[in-house]
Amino acid sequence: MGTLRIIEYGSCDYQEMVQLRDSILRQPLGLTFSPEYLRQEINDILIGCFDEGRMLGCCILTPLNETTVQLRQMAVDGNLQGKGTGSSILAFAEEQARSNGFSELMMHARKVAVPFYSRNGYEVRGDEFEEVGIAHYEMFKRL
Repeated sequence: MGTLRIIEYGSCDYQEMVQLRDSILRQPLGLTFSPEYLRQEINDILIGCFDEGRMLGCCILTPLNETTVQLRQMAVDGNLQGKGTGSSILAFAEEQARSNGFSELMMHARKVAVPFYSRNGYEVRGDEFEEVGIAHYEMFKRL
């Protein structure tokens, strides 16, 4: 299933993470990352899943307050979707959040990803909303 680890901001692994996120999350929507957007990630918890040095998937944890951390930019290589990589990354992210003292993990989940997060114990909170031009739901899980 690959090796899960924390990535250092600005490292070669981080550059690979940005490329994966760009190809899976941004390019299909005709969007790109601005340098300003990426600079905001310097204090986030950056997580990658690797196999023989190749990134299989990733996500970011952004602290919102003392108790809640937001999962962002979850991406899995297109060839590996539906094979458990995402669930492994999510479980690792939850462990990281717990060990950093957070009691809730929340996210803005794309509507198409709601079934995946539901299977992993997340609940929808509130109504559908639009972000980056597509339908999302806020989802959360108590840790």
